[in-house]
Amino acid sequence: MNQLLDRIQSPKDLKELKGRDLSKLAKEMRKLIIDTVSKTGGHLSSNLGVVELTLALHYAFDAPRDKIIWDVGHQCYPHKILTGRQNMFGSLRQYNGMSGFPCRRESEYDVYDTGHASTALSAALGMSIARDKKKDDYNVVAVVGDGSLTGGIAWEALNQIGHLKEKLIIVLNYNEMSISHNVGAMSKYLSYIVSEQHYLKIKDLVKSILRTIPAVGKPMIKVGGAVEEAVKKTFFPGLVFEELGVKYVGPVSGHNIGSLIEVFNRAKSYSGPVLIHCVTQKGRGYAPAKKNPERFHSASPFDIGTGEPLVKNQRPTFSQVFGQTMLKLGEKNEKVMAITAAMPDGTGLADFGNRFPERFFDVGIAEQHAVEFAAGLGVSGYKPVVAIYSTFLQRAYDQLYHDICLMDIPVVFALDRAGIVPDDGPTHQGVNDIVYLRHLPYMIVMAPKDENELQHMIHSALSYAHPTAVRFPKGKGLGVRLDRKFKVIRPGESELLKEGQNLLLALGSMVHPALAAAEKLEKEGISLAVVNARFVKPLDEKMILRFARNSGVIITAEEGITAGGFGSAVRELLDRKNKFDIRFKSIGIPLEIYPMGKVEHIKKKFMLDEEGLCKQIKAFFKE
Repeated sequence: MNQLLDRIQSPKDLKELKGRDLSKLAKEMRKLIIDTVSKTGGHLSSNLGVVELTLALHYAFDAPRDKIIWDVGHQCYPHKILTGRQNMFGSLRQYNGMSGFPCRRESEYDVYDTGHASTALSAALGMSIARDKKKDDYNVVAVVGDGSLTGGIAWEALNQIGHLKEKLIIVLNYNEMSISHNVGAMSKYLSYIVSEQHYLKIKDLVKSILRTIPAVGKPMIKVGGAVEEAVKKTFFPGLVFEELGVKYVGPVSGHNIGSLIEVFNRAKSYSGPVLIHCVTQKGRGYAPAKKNPERFHSASPFDIGTGEPLVKNQRPTFSQVFGQTMLKLGEKNEKVMAITAAMPDGTGLADFGNRFPERFFDVGIAEQHAVEFAAGLGVSGYKPVVAIYSTFLQRAYDQLYHDICLMDIPVVFALDRAGIVPDDGPTHQGVNDIVYLRHLPYMIVMAPKDENELQHMIHSALSYAHPTAVRFPKGKGLGVRLDRKFKVIRPGESELLKEGQNLLLALGSMVHPALAAAEKLEKEGISLAVVNARFVKPLDEKMILRFARNSGVIITAEEGITAGGFGSAVRELLDRKNKFDIRFKSIGIPLEIYPMGKVEHIKKKFMLDEEGLCKQIKAFFKE
């Protein structure tokens, strides 16, 4: 039983506690988070790192009147526990359960939905402006990780924040990591700040030197201000923020609740923007997560005693096969370059980075820059492969269009986590990529039916003279045998898997469920040929038109949005030809907010599993 935590139903209850009780409460919260995530899976290391920080925020501020915005939201579990959701915490990331990210529909304390990085500062500034225009007086607090500061939008926001001088509190949660270890100049700068209090040391050193100078030394110390300002401008840790017009406070220990509360209370009195630099430790309180915070960033259910996953993958994941393929391709061609946006482990590129460090680039949480950077490599004759989760590539749409496709630069995009993504909810679903990629000029878009086809597609994409996207799902492959030699798939070339009277044209992850459904329906008198489309663009027009001439039904199946998706592309082809009397059905995901849960639950909801496909196709034929 949690003696203190059971008494906390809202932040108001928290304010009744003092000193040691707050530290005891922090331990109880950590235990609850570890116990729950060990069963449900979730973002463990980041949440363990902000327990004291969250306690201090809710102790010092008056939420929900005061607005607390969590950038990304990987670290919102303690916030949810303190804001009346302790009893539902066991449903974390489960189907129809509690979201693992801030969610406005879930609680008045979640003032802004997050899930993608670097957004909180812009939103917080907007809320601050709105507050002042309404002549209200609440506080707006943005909690931003150091990893999020690699995102350009964060610096665009800081630029305006410093210009407008609105009252706004920024809490910089520094733990040297986003998901993997942070990279880039800003990360090094923040490390420099934290490593030592350089300013204080050098100021004292300058004063001691001045004391040794006869006649002028002591008067200069008395004048003081000029010397201090000079030292400050040269060595002061927060100089970058100060020069942008944002008051800097810190570094402060992110695990000292008393100091945090004191600093937050003081920050409320400032009339302009202030940044409080808090140093925290990912995985704090749980040795396996502290030792390996990357593995416990998004952990599957695990044994608390050992930290080992309860279910170990026997089959390689699509990401692992992609990573192995990149290693082989990198060994064969020294012009192959790999780029990731803070996801070397998640995308399977860590081994490539270790083997070819001079050809591997982790640009941080900066998807727009990643795409633009790849354009520069591609136009210079190299073969860049950009591995980004489908949902995050949305952030670089303009670069895809303006700087890759209009110039027809042969860059390969490996879209991991395409289609339905388990557990993380709507912000992480990779269901839009077909729609936003297929209309881009010169872009080739394909999806493998299994992990063996994935390796051939990556190899093929590097041989094409146009920008190419290969989308593949999260999770384990099907366990098929991997060919030792790569083969080139010609653009637009589909694969007939089953003969039949009518056409069931399936894409990527829908191929095997479609094949199983077709074989089952064959016994019920519905004859369907099953074709592995492979390509969204270009389509295999010859194959499609062959069935259009000789059958009356064409059905498409995709794990993506049907509005403007793969099925739309096939329908548009038939409309252009304008010769066929075809009954057409597009099966996929409708336009709505997609639920959170396991892939099998969501597929069942949208009738994209074998049983659902059978039902939809039978109903269509019955019509």
